[in-house]
Amino acid sequence: MKRRDFLQRALCATASSALFSQFAGKLSIAHAAATVDHRLLGSDYRALVCIYMYGGNDAFNMLVPTSATQYAQYQTARGALALPLGDLLSLNPQTTPSDGSNYGLNPAMPLLRGLFNQTSSPLAIGANIGPLLYPTSKADYQSGAVPVPAQLFSHSDQSVVWQRPNADAITRRGWGGRLADIFHTSNTNPTLSMNISVDGENVFQAGDVVVPYFVGESGAQGVGNLNPQWDAARRAAFLALRDAAQGNALQRQYAGVMRRSMNNEAMITDALDGENALATPFPDTSLGRKLRMVARLINVRSPLQMQRQIFYVGIGGFDTHDNQLEDQGTQLGQLDAALAAFYAATQEMSVADKVTSFTASEFGRTTSINGDGTDHGWGSHHLVLGGAVNGRRIYGTLPQLSVGGPDDAGYGQIIPTTAVDQYAATLAKWYGVAPGDMSTVFPNLGRFATPDLGFMAAS
Repeated sequence: MKRRDFLQRALCATASSALFSQFAGKLSIAHAAATVDHRLLGSDYRALVCIYMYGGNDAFNMLVPTSATQYAQYQTARGALALPLGDLLSLNPQTTPSDGSNYGLNPAMPLLRGLFNQTSSPLAIGANIGPLLYPTSKADYQSGAVPVPAQLFSHSDQSVVWQRPNADAITRRGWGGRLADIFHTSNTNPTLSMNISVDGENVFQAGDVVVPYFVGESGAQGVGNLNPQWDAARRAAFLALRDAAQGNALQRQYAGVMRRSMNNEAMITDALDGENALATPFPDTSLGRKLRMVARLINVRSPLQMQRQIFYVGIGGFDTHDNQLEDQGTQLGQLDAALAAFYAATQEMSVADKVTSFTASEFGRTTSINGDGTDHGWGSHHLVLGGAVNGRRIYGTLPQLSVGGPDDAGYGQIIPTTAVDQYAATLAKWYGVAPGDMSTVFPNLGRFATPDLGFMAAS
């Protein structure tokens, strides 16, 4: 076989593996590892689980005001998309929300409503969160008095902005990746990444040192097994490049990635094969299967020698430009069932206070409607679930939903009253980030008056 054909076939093999999408940007890992200060900041088990709602969840139809004045404003703004007052699932928060209104959840979310209303609730809601560079009022936005994130209302741009640690940076490194760069040496296992995605590549988990590891809904993805139809020559080329002593830096890096991938596959498969199966049932939906896999990986944290982990899963279908009432109800119903099952599984494993799940989405939707759907917005509400959550509260400043009101940037696009930086930093503090490291992870955090929103119990 010619050397050119050998390399071409081998690189094609790599491209079909779950790691290749991270491979191209990671050739500097060895250099970064030599310069980054890896501190052992925690030995007790902790895990963060990001549930990303692709498309921009309409949170203003997920959490709805039910008091007379606020509901009337909501109903006027939403028109035909306004949920009937009698259908909303009433919440009973411990403290009065910032606007003094009562609130209800979307009728598709009875299980999460039940968790929120528990006396010792594990569920909190973060109000009107979104990417900001500085605190921004309507007057600031209209006059351009303060800068705002570039390419607002764009799916691809705002998805990246949401997941990276500062909205004015030009980087594809996420705040979950930065946490992993700090904490990955907390894990005894030096081989398996502490960042595991059950939804493929994402900015959130990408660090300077740590490379996310991808698994599927049913377990580790085998590199060689991804293409069972390979001919013998192609398979031989793949294995030869993996195993040979290489003189070229690119070839050495490729071989190292392949060896790690195959070793990790065997390690995870062996651990999952030996697990004590969880009794908690999960819904047979895409999100249910993904969160079940996360639960299984947490269940084998001891044989995998993991003390710190960050997981990423996704659920699509939230770009509701039309048919919103039906489509969003279906998606929120899947979120409700899967998140409730996942929390029950953490209770079964006795790690409910060690695992915190949280939602993210590139933006909310407009309060205005375009017939039977909504357009791209800005601020949005989010859910935080776990045994260490100070639940049964709505944190932050709720927006006024009136047409043209003080929080309406135009067209019903609601200006966030809480920055993603604050939301993420509150989770990072619980995870164990030291005060002196917080500005390293979130460089813009000092621009906001409340760096800790309070929804997590003290570490």
